[in-house]
Amino acid sequence: MHSDNPMAVSAKATLNLRFQDEKKLVASMAALKPEVNSSVTRRAKINLESHGNMLVLSIDAEDTVALRATVNAYLRWMASTISVLDSVENLKFLY
Repeated sequence: MHSDNPMAVSAKATLNLRFQDEKKLVASMAALKPEVNSSVTRRAKINLESHGNMLVLSIDAEDTVALRATVNAYLRWMASTISVLDSVENLKFLY
């Protein structure tokens, strides 16, 4: 969240996603970066990092409703990103 008022945090979550393939990690980070810059809700702040082969998504939210909405949105985006990457990888084997 980018605001002049500090957010009162009462709910937190950290998602640690392990990748076997560094290319998928880099592509996933790139795909999620625009979403981090434009938050799902103003009531949550998101931090995206990579540590080795782990994508680490930290969420600080004002309440559990904002936390749940943000976690669900990022899990859907991650699933979609990985699905597209897998589809592209499968296409390579066909040609």
